[in-house]
Amino acid sequence: MAKDKNHYVVIMAGGIGSRFWPYSRQDRPKQFLDILNSGRSLLQMTYDRFLERTPKENIYIVTNQNYGEAVKDQLPDLGDYQVLCEPSRKNTAPCIAYASWKIAKNNPDAVITVSPSDHVIFNDKLFYEVLDTATTAADDHKLLTIGLKPNRPETGYGYIQYLETENDVKKVKTFTEKPERELAQKFLDSGDFVWNSGMFIWSAKAITTAFMEILPEMAEVFQETVPMLNTPDEQQAINRAYYQCNNVSIDYGIMEKAKEVYVVLGDFGWSDLGSWESLHELSEKDEKDNVILGNGLLFETSNSLIKGPKDRLIVAQGLEDYLVVECDNVTLICKKSEEHKFRRYVAEVKEKKGKKYL
Repeated sequence: MAKDKNHYVVIMAGGIGSRFWPYSRQDRPKQFLDILNSGRSLLQMTYDRFLERTPKENIYIVTNQNYGEAVKDQLPDLGDYQVLCEPSRKNTAPCIAYASWKIAKNNPDAVITVSPSDHVIFNDKLFYEVLDTATTAADDHKLLTIGLKPNRPETGYGYIQYLETENDVKKVKTFTEKPERELAQKFLDSGDFVWNSGMFIWSAKAITTAFMEILPEMAEVFQETVPMLNTPDEQQAINRAYYQCNNVSIDYGIMEKAKEVYVVLGDFGWSDLGSWESLHELSEKDEKDNVILGNGLLFETSNSLIKGPKDRLIVAQGLEDYLVVECDNVTLICKKSEEHKFRRYVAEVKEKKGKKYL
């Protein structure tokens, strides 16, 4: 299929991946790691996927300024203008605003797909079909997302309730970001909700208009940067803009409040690979549901994940639902199903042991 010169992709690659600590570190977050042992990092796999359908010059990576060089090292085909460096982490709304106004300046007719850098998709063919449906539906008004059937009461995702229609583009009835577990279970039990995949599709005009209507102060900040975009003064202008922005996600800031929100349902083998638990789900297991990444020998152990260097043997006995990870200067041993405590672990390591372990 020919690549559409009006189709652009924005890959968000600025996170620190704290739920994959200690493998994911502040100086090498998970998007730069070959977590699946495929020979390509998660960022490279995402880039490869979109390169099949999008002109190379139309793919932009938004990342933290600390990771700009890492992006260029992993994706050497990109020009400097395609690596957008954020001076601080202000969540996804400023990130998307920056990229959208830059792309709109280059091509007012652009249709933009926004994607996280660390998702895994196992059936590219089905994914492209869903993407084609969404990009074809994108016009001057619609904000589209891809919805996925939930299989657990996940509290880290947004949930979408939609109006049933005969076509594949469905009007969103409600959009709820990261509900509490009890509410997530109700959503799951009802069968009326899908997960928001975190992938969005819209025209440059539709998203910039939505910002102007719903987050006018943020829109004004980025509108003021337009004369400096694609000039040597761009980074300085963006630094000033971010200083004025609130920390807000695109979900809370725009999607929950916009009127013209639509969802295209997808089933293409997806994982956000957000945690060790999700890696365990995806990986090949032994007869007792254990995953060994590296060199391990297990006795009377089940439903556990063991990861360490290949030249270091990890022997474990009597574990059930455990995570054992040895990476560099950290060994982590904890309940695999209690990954919601990771933020506390990382915070206490920083406070009591210092940044060298992060």
